Amino acid sequence: MAQPIRVGLAGFGISATVFHAPFFATMPEYELVAVLERTKNESPQKYPSVRVVRSIEELVADPSIDLVVITTPNETHFPYSKLALQAGKHVVVEKPFTNTSAEAQELVKLAAASDKILSVYQNRRYVSDFFTIRDVLDKKLLGEVHEFEGHYDRYRAEARPQAWREAAKPGSGILYDLGAHLIDQALYLFGLPQNITADIRQQRPHAKVDDYFDLRLNYGFTKVILHAGMLVREPGPRYMIHGTIGSFIKNGEDPQEALLRAGVLPTGDNWGREPEAIHGLLHTEIDGKLVRQTIPSQAGDYGLYYKNLYNTIVHQAPLKEKPEHGYNTVRLIELALESHSRQCTIPCSGLLDVEYR
Repeated sequence: MAQPIRVGLAGFGISATVFHAPFFATMPEYELVAVLERTKNESPQKYPSVRVVRSIEELVADPSIDLVVITTPNETHFPYSKLALQAGKHVVVEKPFTNTSAEAQELVKLAAASDKILSVYQNRRYVSDFFTIRDVLDKKLLGEVHEFEGHYDRYRAEARPQAWREAAKPGSGILYDLGAHLIDQALYLFGLPQNITADIRQQRPHAKVDDYFDLRLNYGFTKVILHAGMLVREPGPRYMIHGTIGSFIKNGEDPQEALLRAGVLPTGDNWGREPEAIHGLLHTEIDGKLVRQTIPSQAGDYGLYYKNLYNTIVHQAPLKEKPEHGYNTVRLIELALESHSRQCTIPCSGLLDVEYR
């Protein structure tokens, strides 16, 4: 194996400690060497070999760092990514890619002009339900899909006073946070939509930013519904997919995030495996016979994102999570906000025609 990719991690909040650092700690392809913490010194307590830096400028100036991973608040994604690319680093940036499509477009151009990799951390491509859904659709087990409905519902009625995602500033709110996952999945599975209709709300009395959305993406024959809310105490199915010959219904959630939050390291053969109780229901017709049965979920693995990235950086394999994908997600968020503001359906203009797989 080649030398491990040396990582500088910008931020040490939930995103860094749950979704990134555990994989650098368990994958021989990577070595975590530095962490940006503005005032605290928490990272060496968990990873004694790392050193703490106090600014993004100090992080990107370190000649030993190959890859900068940006997990800081959304308004920093654009300026920090730009600084890291200009310093000659490969860059991974948490979703959403940027707060505006203009910023996203600038980063796409900057990455194209450099010999460095810029990638968006779309880890929800690497979860159990998405792997299973992709397999069902690729095998045409439902025929031609006419309706796809994806939910990201939860119940949290109380405010989180220190949560920057709930503060009234650009890039905050559930559409930028959870919508970025669902939109990316829709683009991956179905490509670019023709038009969009959006309903975006503040449902909780204390809300300063959106905490509910319902997006309708029109693909002609296929309709995609993407929904998220914070006042759903008893969620229904996470995905409901209906095609010309069958349906697939999926409840529950990939177990990886809960395990990582509990401090479990992502190792072992059972990592990312869902319990049978939440395996999906397939009701369709196969070889002329009706079939109604649960089908085993494929194992999820966020670590595959970083395995693929390693192959891109070291072995020049095609990049799977492209900066153009990040641009398209941000552009669709902007179009959703415009649709809601105008209370009408609008064309999906300004999207980039780029391959997703």
